[in-house]
Amino acid sequence: MAIIKPSIGEDQLFKQEEIHTSGRVKIKEKPLYFRVKRLTDIAGSLIGLVLLFPVYLIIGLLIKLDDPKGKIIFKQVRVGKNGRLFYIYKFRSMVSNAEQLLNKLLDKNDTTGAMFKMKHDPRVTRIGHFIRKTSLDELPQLVNVLKGDMSLVGPRPPLPKEVKNYTNYDKQRLLVVPGCTGLWQVSGRSNVGFKKMVELDIDYIEHRCVSLDLKIILKTFTLLKGSKDAY
Repeated sequence: MAIIKPSIGEDQLFKQEEIHTSGRVKIKEKPLYFRVKRLTDIAGSLIGLVLLFPVYLIIGLLIKLDDPKGKIIFKQVRVGKNGRLFYIYKFRSMVSNAEQLLNKLLDKNDTTGAMFKMKHDPRVTRIGHFIRKTSLDELPQLVNVLKGDMSLVGPRPPLPKEVKNYTNYDKQRLLVVPGCTGLWQVSGRSNVGFKKMVELDIDYIEHRCVSLDLKIILKTFTLLKGSKDAY
């Protein structure tokens, strides 16, 4: 699986000062925690990529059997720390023209705020339903973690069009490196509205530590058997 570093990586959606002055969150200086977190991200992503390689092959094969014309890996622009844009990688769980079909489904949004979630999204493929339910579609994000675009734990990276509708309060989600999992995922995921998700992310940013990260990671593993809140 060839991964090409996107040219958008140095772009900024917002000026850094705008984000840092947009709300009440203060980033505490925790040099030891940040070093441990990065080392954990590197070790965890490397181990995961090696151990899960057979799973990658199986999922890739099933995606191709389900939709031979589509790609296995779905690449999408997301907003990271301080508004930096990057490509996020996921196993494709939707039909090939899913982005083009989105505008026809916007009135069927099952969540609130600057986010789109649809419980019975007709764009999701047969294998897509399974890998979404078990969060296996997000396994390629271990590459994002290894590159430093993401962390194992942190706020989920939003789409640029979502961020354009953010209030100054909402922009505080962009103060830290986004994560593969976080408080939102282990607290109800798709059943949690946008406002509550932002509150959970800010709570994590203010109280993050090694023990909280480990607690979230362990709870995430329990959801891999299939969460009723994932869609």
